[in-house]
Amino acid sequence: MEKTCQPAGPDIPFFFRDSPRSLPLYLALEERILTELPDTRIRVQKTQISFSNRRNFAFASLLPARRAAERPSPFLTVTVGLNCRLDSPRVDAASEPYPGRWTHHIVIGSVEEIDGELLGWIREAAEFSARKR
Repeated sequence: MEKTCQPAGPDIPFFFRDSPRSLPLYLALEERILTELPDTRIRVQKTQISFSNRRNFAFASLLPARRAAERPSPFLTVTVGLNCRLDSPRVDAASEPYPGRWTHHIVIGSVEEIDGELLGWIREAAEFSARKR
């Protein structure tokens, strides 16, 4: 895949209109996800950008999952759905909306935080999503 500095879709700049400094974080995340999981579909919604295969497996948003005083600026919240709770200090919030389905919110503040660990969780979420009935 050729590297681009342009968003994947025309709705993405609009999504980041109130937080333009977060756009480079999103673009780096999108590039890494599409490199690792090239069949991923992206959908821009009002409050989040979803990444999916058969079902949604990860999301990017400006959800304030951390108190303002503790949030980096700029920031991006990455949400992944897994079959178990992650035990990591990087997870800002986790909940089990359905038995055996855990939602994790991870706030990132730099491109360096889009690392192997985060991409591993995203790959695991994609695999879990693809297995769901």
